[in-house]
Amino acid sequence: MNESEYGNDFITLTDEEGNEIELEHLDTLEYEGELYMAFIPAYNGPEELVDDTAELIVLKSEEENGEEMLVTLEDEALLDKLFEMFVNRLEADEAESGDDEFVEKDD
Repeated sequence: MNESEYGNDFITLTDEEGNEIELEHLDTLEYEGELYMAFIPAYNGPEELVDDTAELIVLKSEEENGEEMLVTLEDEALLDKLFEMFVNRLEADEAESGDDEFVEKDD
């Protein structure tokens, strides 16, 4: 089943300060028994895009009290490794589809 047949997945997250951010889910991968997800900030139209780059946000999926939670990564080495893995996967997908979008790391 091709995920693009059904459109993009968007989620709204609330941070610790109560701020909401809408993200577009790009990819999910399992690494060393843990599940990680890659997102970019959602935008409302082309006027919000300054150039062809987007900030890649990598979050870890954890279960807490029977509820799925997405958490930020504190380990910079792990974040760098996952960022590289996601970028390679996204570039391979873009090469297949013909897109020319580049993704920047979220620092």
